[in-house]
Amino acid sequence: MEPRNARVILLAGPSGSGKSYIARKTGLPVLALDDFYKDGDDPTLPISDGVVDWDNPGAWHHNAALDAIATICAGRPCEVPIYAIGADRRVGHRRFDLGRVTLFVAEGIFAADLVADCDRLGLLAGAYSLRRPRTVTYLRRLARDLSEKRKPPGLLIHRGYALMRAEPGIRDRQEGLGARPASGRRILREVAAMTPAASRTPA
Repeated sequence: MEPRNARVILLAGPSGSGKSYIARKTGLPVLALDDFYKDGDDPTLPISDGVVDWDNPGAWHHNAALDAIATICAGRPCEVPIYAIGADRRVGHRRFDLGRVTLFVAEGIFAADLVADCDRLGLLAGAYSLRRPRTVTYLRRLARDLSEKRKPPGLLIHRGYALMRAEPGIRDRQEGLGARPASGRRILREVAAMTPAASRTPA
């Protein structure tokens, strides 16, 4: 069988905005870009005020994520990492294989950083920055992080307030990188319009 040219929909947005939920709702295969974070003992991690700045793109393996997307778009199975945020490290790998599908979603807070590269390589089907009210994002993020015991509660609350204040700048940066602002409903509607033709395997 000849290699198929699949394409990727990049879904960015602030932490806790609901990217994973919207990605799953599309019904397409989902690549979690947060699994490409660097391990907590990586000496290249960015430091701010004496602690690791996990919201800095330098905390993430950009090239590894791009290589994975390119491999998947070429129709080849790919081994992608499994990252445990509470442990700040990779804990394994999983096989990502599109099968007969030719469209998938890659979601994460750094998804917008891949827009230019994916577009240049002819891999991009679309790029979005998920829009929600800041207070909704803050509450969603806090509930998620507490339930998953990602960090101590005090740290989660402090970080949550900081992220809520920084959210307009985060959105502006993502949109400046080429991710189009849209509500979850609009994203689902537009992806549904792409899916029938894009996911059909050529004869």
